[in-house]
Amino acid sequence: MFRTIVLACALSLPLSAVAQKKKNEATPATIPAAKSTLKPLAFTEYDLPNGLHVILHENHAAPVVATYVLYHVGSKDERSDRTGFAHFFEHLMFEGSDNIPRAKIDKLISGAGGILNASTSFDRTDYFFSLPSNQLKLALWIESERMMHNRIDETGVETQRKVVKEERRMRYDNQPYGSLYEKLCGLVFKDTPYSWTPIGSVQYIDQAKIEEFREFWKQYYLPNNATLAIAGDINIEETKKLVADYFGGIAKGTPPPRPTVKVTPPTGPQILDVKEDKTPLPASLHAWHACTMNDPDSYALDLLANVMASGRSSRLYRRLVDKEQVALNAEAFPMLFEKSGVLGVFATGQRGVTLEQLDKLITEEVEKVKSEGVSEEEFAKALNQKEDEISNENGTMLARAKSLANAHLFHGGTAGVNKELERYLAVKRADLQRVAKKYFAADKVYILHYPPPEPKAESDESDPADGKGQSEEDLRKRKRAVIPPVKK
Repeated sequence: MFRTIVLACALSLPLSAVAQKKKNEATPATIPAAKSTLKPLAFTEYDLPNGLHVILHENHAAPVVATYVLYHVGSKDERSDRTGFAHFFEHLMFEGSDNIPRAKIDKLISGAGGILNASTSFDRTDYFFSLPSNQLKLALWIESERMMHNRIDETGVETQRKVVKEERRMRYDNQPYGSLYEKLCGLVFKDTPYSWTPIGSVQYIDQAKIEEFREFWKQYYLPNNATLAIAGDINIEETKKLVADYFGGIAKGTPPPRPTVKVTPPTGPQILDVKEDKTPLPASLHAWHACTMNDPDSYALDLLANVMASGRSSRLYRRLVDKEQVALNAEAFPMLFEKSGVLGVFATGQRGVTLEQLDKLITEEVEKVKSEGVSEEEFAKALNQKEDEISNENGTMLARAKSLANAHLFHGGTAGVNKELERYLAVKRADLQRVAKKYFAADKVYILHYPPPEPKAESDESDPADGKGQSEEDLRKRKRAVIPPVKK
């Protein structure tokens, strides 16, 4: 699958849940460079007259099929005063349609032996089924119903309002560091559509009228704003006929508007202290503007993040966790979007460690990679790990459908799915130092600090509950207040 970062990341888990200790890896003296050649994914693609882009991948290894519908709409396409709409529709599209009773979609798919899910990011929303291949018609019927006759009524909207608000409370508002991605995006992407995250704001979901939800669906959930990928035990020609039967009658819509994203570089380091009572340990995040997900630099940045903080043998882990023993974990990540990106380095400190200590060590390691680059061994290890990841990521039909659709929409065409490893192998060791110098600018860094709350001083005042320090008259009044009269 392509290098898309979801808050899911983001979008469904706070960074504290992602920044876990990595599994220990052996670090041999010499690591051979990656050399694999992967078998390409064969596919057929075409457009229906209504603009729906269709990608078919035939594979008879198992009697299963996966359908994946990718809508080109994410949180960046929302109005700033109506954030959270794309994520809201991730839930609302399971309410049913004019021809599917409420809450029946889950039961229909599970009853057919399948699984289903959906997700939302800054740039896209997707819906997917994986089920026995003899149930393909069921999947296509449900997806065509959602595209043409999705149910948007008061009952469904009010139900999903509660669900979305509860999801936000559980995954973000009540989690340590749960606000990190919102704070990061608000700081780095200020005054752009990337300044809010897909979870959105509860107040805007509450304020929105039902007609606003209906208009959003009409604007973005169109065949000409969607990609349908089907992978698995299918016959290409028969599947083409099914797709035409189920989706051919859906009317083409007006092409949706696309926002302009213009990021303003900072004039100097920007520091934001996030003070929350639920912060258990000090944490620091250093971030810089980065390239888009389809920029050639994205491959070198991904490998650089691997060298910096992937596993116990990575630079940040060895320095902050093993050697200095000031941090519980360290993480580096490129979070690259369709029209912008951010590169981050994150560390959670040990109890008693200051944020200044974390900042100093992070800065030293960043400056070191800029001045010295990476070793041959580090570079080979990063390439080998990426080769292994790419080799294994398309093992299921659902993963293949996802990769094909995302390659078409975000990575220059569907054929790019077979060029991913080639693009990584084209990266040179010197490119990692080059992108480090280009993006890790000391005067353009954004720093998020999560200081633990100050310990509360013990009060010198006596506790009225124990009666100490109170006059005899006060005690008598208190007893009269709390002891009910005896019934006669």
